[in-house]
Amino acid sequence: MPSQRVHTSEHTARIAAPAGVVYGLLADAVRWPLLLPAPVHVERIDFDGVHERLRLWDVRDQRIGSFHLRRTLHPHSRTIEFEQEDTARPGTPTTGTWTVEDHGDTHALVTLRQDRTVERQPAATTGHSRRQWEREPAERLTHLAAAAERWDRLDRLLLSFEDSVHLDGPAELVYDFLHRIADWPERLPHVDSAEVSEDVPGVQLAALDTCATPDGLTRSTRTVRLCFPSAARIVFKELLTPEPIAAHTGAWSLAPDGDGVRVLCAQQVLLHEPPGTPGDAAGLAETRRHVRIWLGRASTETLRLAGWRARTAVRRLR
Repeated sequence: MPSQRVHTSEHTARIAAPAGVVYGLLADAVRWPLLLPAPVHVERIDFDGVHERLRLWDVRDQRIGSFHLRRTLHPHSRTIEFEQEDTARPGTPTTGTWTVEDHGDTHALVTLRQDRTVERQPAATTGHSRRQWEREPAERLTHLAAAAERWDRLDRLLLSFEDSVHLDGPAELVYDFLHRIADWPERLPHVDSAEVSEDVPGVQLAALDTCATPDGLTRSTRTVRLCFPSAARIVFKELLTPEPIAAHTGAWSLAPDGDGVRVLCAQQVLLHEPPGTPGDAAGLAETRRHVRIWLGRASTETLRLAGWRARTAVRRLR
C-alpha cells in the first residue's frame, strides 16, 4: 500500500467586498456553478442549518470530476469547516477552513487553510504536484474575489426564468430526446452542429453551434451536461458562452402531468456588465429582455419538438 503524507497550505486574500457578502457567497454552495468557473453542479444531500453534506461536480482542464463535501457553517464567526473526499479516490480527503474577517468597512480578509492527504510520489513528480496544490487555492481565492466584488451589481446582472409545457406522450421518450443531444442538428432547426463526448455514462461534454438569436448569427457554446435518468432530470452548465452572457446554468426536468408529462426548463444567467456608462439601466434592461427571449425561444422550441417526436413514436408503435 502506498505511503501517505499530509500537505498543509494557507492562502490569504484581501477582497473589495463586505465580509458578510463574502461569507454569504461561500456559504451558499448551490449558487457556485453560476458565480464561479469550476463548479458545474451542486446537490445538497443533507442540511440542518449548521451541518451540510454536498455532492459537487466540477471541471478542470476539460475533465469533469465529482466529490463529496461535508461542511460546518459558523455564521457568527464567519468560518466554514469542510472535509472534501474525491469520489474517484476515496481515502484521500482534504480538510480545511475558510475564515472571513472584516478589513475596514468595505473589504474582507479571507483565509483558506487546507490539509490534504496525498500519496507519496516519485521525486520527479513532487515539484509538479506541489505547484498544483499551491495553485488551486490561489485560483479559488481569485475567482471568489471576482464574484464577490460585483456584489452591489449582481441583482441587475442575474436573470432567472422558467419555460414549461405539457406534452402528450411517454416521459421516457421525451427524456430520450433531450438526452440524445448528438442528434439535435437533425431534429432542431436552431442547432447547426453538435460534437458530444460521454466518457463517463451520464456525463456529457457537448460543443454546439446554434442560430437561435434574433440577429440570426451562429453562436458557439461548450456545455457540460449531467444526466440523471432515474430522476428524469438533466443539469447543464455552459463553459463557453456567447455575448452578452458571462455564465449560464440550467436544468431540464420531467414530471407526470395528467395523461402526459410536464417538462420544465429552468435557466439562470449571469450577464457581462454592459460597456459604456456604469448604471445604464435602460441598456441593461434591453439586454435582459433580449437574452430572455433568445434563450426562452430555444428551450420552448426544443420542448415542442421533443413532444412531437414522442407522439410520433407512439403512433408508429400502435
